[in-house]
Amino acid sequence: MGRPSLPDWLIYCGTVAAVAFAAVTWRQRADAPPAPPPVPGASDTLAAEAPFEPGEVKPVPDNPLFTRSGTAFSVSSAGVWLTARHVVDDCRKVAVIVADGRGVVAEVTAGPEADVAVLKTEGGGPPLPLALRAQLYDGQRVFHPGYPQGEPGEATSIYLGRDQWRGPERGARPQPVLAWAESGRTDGVEGSLAGLSGAPVLDRAGQVVGVTLGESPRRGRLYAAPAEAIRSALARAKVDLTGLAQGQPVNVDNYGRVADGLRRDLRVAEVACLT
Repeated sequence: MGRPSLPDWLIYCGTVAAVAFAAVTWRQRADAPPAPPPVPGASDTLAAEAPFEPGEVKPVPDNPLFTRSGTAFSVSSAGVWLTARHVVDDCRKVAVIVADGRGVVAEVTAGPEADVAVLKTEGGGPPLPLALRAQLYDGQRVFHPGYPQGEPGEATSIYLGRDQWRGPERGARPQPVLAWAESGRTDGVEGSLAGLSGAPVLDRAGQVVGVTLGESPRRGRLYAAPAEAIRSALARAKVDLTGLAQGQPVNVDNYGRVADGLRRDLRVAEVACLT
């Protein structure tokens, strides 16, 4: 007795659904080219032109036994930065990297209620604009420029909605977060996006709508602190931002180039925790 065959209409519908899903997935996937290699001597020029006093720039050891790193971004040229709290927790010293092997020491303010920390340095990079009242919508595309795996890189993702996330710390309590489906990253960056924690979540106008916190690789998701967590962190640090920062339009075609410019201008920087 032969096996019962599936009806033709069921096979047809399944094929159409599979093709449609593949087409949507392919269309939404948008990888960025690798960051350009550093120009010889550029770090010396950058250190000289960066808005920091020469005495504030200190050597930072490049040794994984003594450091861990993440991403921070400027919200005030007076030296106010945001990052993920877990990047700087239990750090003996925190430094915002301004050139190869050199950084400026940062003062940290963080609360227990959300995974967001405020860093303060003597001098800072041009600020990114905050859009903390913006309404997010299903399917909204955003961009995450930073330092995945300690190297220049970025990702793009699609908004899924609100979720709960425990964070990477042992025994961490669930916290409300924004959930995003990763839909692209820098070519050549494989595996974990560790190091992207603390990166800004930028909308198409180049405005900050969240702070990248972490990922769930198996689910293909990224998580970010929402606007209310950013407002709370700034209030705790007694930061009152005034003035209008200018954002740069960003899309799937240029987000790699935009991210390179943000890092070059020290609007986005690597942050190192000296443990």
